[in-house]
Amino acid sequence: MIVVAEEIQQAQRDGRGVVALETTLVAHGFPPGEGVEVGLASERAVRDGGSVPATVGVLDGEIRVGLTRDELERFDTSARKLGPRDLAAAVVQRALGATTVGGTLAVCSAVGIRFMATGGLGGVHRGWPAPPDVSADLQALAQTQALVISSGVKSLLDVPATSELLETLGVPVLGWRTETLPLFYAADGGPPVSARVESAGEAARIARAHWELGRGGLLLGRPPDESLDDIEPLIEQALAAAAAEGVHGQEVTPFVLSYLHRESGGRTLAANRDLIAGNARLAGEIAAA
Repeated sequence: MIVVAEEIQQAQRDGRGVVALETTLVAHGFPPGEGVEVGLASERAVRDGGSVPATVGVLDGEIRVGLTRDELERFDTSARKLGPRDLAAAVVQRALGATTVGGTLAVCSAVGIRFMATGGLGGVHRGWPAPPDVSADLQALAQTQALVISSGVKSLLDVPATSELLETLGVPVLGWRTETLPLFYAADGGPPVSARVESAGEAARIARAHWELGRGGLLLGRPPDESLDDIEPLIEQALAAAAAEGVHGQEVTPFVLSYLHRESGGRTLAANRDLIAGNARLAGEIAAA
């Protein structure tokens, strides 16, 4: 059911760093046609960091760990978004399936990959408990011995509530050379992190010690290189527009991202590309360490 590319198997045998990447970003995170280039740029960034990329998706009745360019190009907006609960059904039904952070972590657990890079983690949605929407990413992270490198949590979420839930789940929230959790597009203003780390080696040592204690996942928040500090009003407008149009569930994130990209004149789109590549390179460096 799970097919791991030979390069990744060899890297694991050799003790080299391997970094998992999701396919939801490719299929649903960017305008049509652009997601593939972002995915390929993420893979190059992992290699630049000294590790091997392992992009995860479901194709032709198999969970693939490691995709060719031709395979990656198949992930368009028709792909199902796959969390941990959805993997088996997608395999049996031979559906095209793009993995979320949670879905990718479930596969990481099965094949022994300890590092993952993404843009933003899912979490507690604004207005909770109405709607009672909490991403499966959080439970998957708590249960999986993996370090996820992201620019905090997704910008449309309730960041303080997500941070509190991560504490409840026992997930360390580390800051990459920062004292606060990045707010995705903005570098500052988030809740305090549980520890600040200064180097890839230090992050790797903390992760190893955490796992040797029998614990699960960790989150490392890397601030964006260029902070956009004026996006919050646009996020509020986007969420209001989604509610007015009856958009809910898994469709909210792509709707909001499209709204932000359009109304910001493309600034959020460029920032999203940059932070994903930056997170992938850092993940490559930590996995190599």
